[in-house]
Amino acid sequence: MTLPAPHISSLIDVRPDWVDYNGHINMAYYAVIMDQGGDQLYPLLGLGETYAKAERHTSYTAEVHICYKRELKLGDRVRVHTQLLEFDAKRMVMFHEIHHEDGWIAATAEELLLHIDMSGPRVVPFPPEIADKLAALKRAHATLPRPAQAGRAISLANKAA
Repeated sequence: MTLPAPHISSLIDVRPDWVDYNGHINMAYYAVIMDQGGDQLYPLLGLGETYAKAERHTSYTAEVHICYKRELKLGDRVRVHTQLLEFDAKRMVMFHEIHHEDGWIAATAEELLLHIDMSGPRVVPFPPEIADKLAALKRAHATLPRPAQAGRAISLANKAA
């Protein structure tokens, strides 16, 4: 199987209930869009809803850092580009970009995910078959440039990226 570099989601439509009183989507829905788009990568890794139901293991987001770059409004259509930056036995760092169908980037997010045994819940190692798929994805994504927003901390000293 060829792994996409980066993974690109199907089109996601901005929904009317996501639009706030400012006339653009509320900040929370950028995270929803990235979650929906990023979840489309999971079946390629052996993760996702089927895995969670069958194995009672899943992933939880431990940390996310979103950079808002441009407003999304009702009627906009976007795709999420997802890149695996790194992983270890129990964790992975994904980087997401929301790309408007016209090509511009609306937002980015760096996300730390934990592999969870839902019976605890507690953080546990990925099974070997998923670790192997993560390694293959990391190799596929090794040629991608490291995103400028990756690894940033919130600070007044940061310049707009």
